[in-house]
Amino acid sequence: MGNRGLNKVMIIGNLGREPEMRYTPSGRPVTTFTVATSRSWNTADGERHTDTEWFNVVTWGNLAEICKQYLTKGQQVYIEGRLQTRRWEDKEGVKHVTVEIVATEMMMLGERREANHGPAGEELVASEEPEGQAGSEDEFPF
Repeated sequence: MGNRGLNKVMIIGNLGREPEMRYTPSGRPVTTFTVATSRSWNTADGERHTDTEWFNVVTWGNLAEICKQYLTKGQQVYIEGRLQTRRWEDKEGVKHVTVEIVATEMMMLGERREANHGPAGEELVASEEPEGQAGSEDEFPF
């Protein structure tokens, strides 16, 4: 790989809220939602523990429109993308740091498949290749 870095994230979890779609000043759609992933393990004394991790997910362009149209709260999804740290100040001048997954692929999982009655394995798979280096989206609408 030489000097190239790697930033790749894959999660499977459930939507924590309905997707919200907005548009940047240039008219590009951006949809955000949260995904909860859970893991369970047994401690040495046999006690069962569950831990839930919440992720903020950001989707752009065509993928943003698909996520807004098809995803609902509770829906199980596979998300693939990269981690991005965003720093911003609120109206009071307080600095915030948020880590989010900028998704390039989304696949719907779970019960929806049986309800489709389509050909076997007909999941909805959507992907969005980020335009150029979308790392510096100065026009973030929130």
